[in-house]
Amino acid sequence: MPALPELNDILNSGQLAAGSYTKKFEKDLCTFFSEEKVLAVNTFNSAVSIAVACAGGKYGDEIVVSPMACLASTQPYAAAGLKIVWADIDPHTGTLDPASVEKKITGNTTCIVHNHFCGYPGYIDEINEIGKKYGVTVIDDGIECFGSKYKGRLIGNCGTDITIFSFNPVRMLTTIDGGAIFFNSKKKYEQGKLIRDCGIDRKIFRDELGEISLECDITIPGYSATLSNVNAYIGIQQLETVQKRLDKQKRLAGEWDNKIREIGLYKPLNSVDGEPNYWVYGILAPDKRECIKKFRALGYYASGVHVNNNRYSVFGEYTILPGVNEFYNSFVALPCGWWMDEKI
Repeated sequence: MPALPELNDILNSGQLAAGSYTKKFEKDLCTFFSEEKVLAVNTFNSAVSIAVACAGGKYGDEIVVSPMACLASTQPYAAAGLKIVWADIDPHTGTLDPASVEKKITGNTTCIVHNHFCGYPGYIDEINEIGKKYGVTVIDDGIECFGSKYKGRLIGNCGTDITIFSFNPVRMLTTIDGGAIFFNSKKKYEQGKLIRDCGIDRKIFRDELGEISLECDITIPGYSATLSNVNAYIGIQQLETVQKRLDKQKRLAGEWDNKIREIGLYKPLNSVDGEPNYWVYGILAPDKRECIKKFRALGYYASGVHVNNNRYSVFGEYTILPGVNEFYNSFVALPCGWWMDEKI
């Protein structure tokens, strides 16, 4: 956590809700990503909910998703009453297999959620093309990939319809809790602005006395999901140092490239056309559990991180996906965080 010299002033200002710091945080995000249509929200769950609403998702609609993801990336869709359709993944990357995704599209499909597993970018162009072909909204799930790049461009600026990020405590950038939504469409961005704030158009919501105007109609359902000034201020300070943390993690990944050769027959996780943020350093191991034990004995807290979500009964009947099974049985994450020593 960086220094927060203005925090006490904000806490005692009487302006804790969304305000000038929220707007500045959004502006700073726009600058960092070279993007224009960005909304800051109070939770990642809110980011998911608003993204689905902007995609036209309704109760009972189908949504194509990778089961290799954090539960925070999949449960909100189930909670919204969407029918999750699991697609298989490329076992060499941990991300959606475009061929499998295309086979899962039906007339009831509302969106494709493209999770970039543990910060490793997937096949963005290919998945986006499928979305365009079938008229389906693509949501890049960037829960773990803040700062990751695809073909030299930051995820969030890759031409995807909607991109969502999490700013909870274990992410590359934290606002304690929060998130952001990036839009490729001005129309969806304006719609998202209304949905984020209970359907309110703030430009006409109050009259000349500051009273709620009877002339202002609320035409769409929405959420109370704006990011507070306090959380936004923390995000502003975090953004000032995030590139240094990303650069350090890239250097640490270079250290791992060399070190794992000395430890065993492990294959670094691949990201086709992508540059991970190295939220973790991923490897594929012939014996996952033995690999985890080995690295822990060496003092590195190795982990499988996520369980494939198609195992959970909350999502319905179990779906057999060969790529998912192969990947889950071999993927191990090694610590690669900015908080580590420079020399592994």
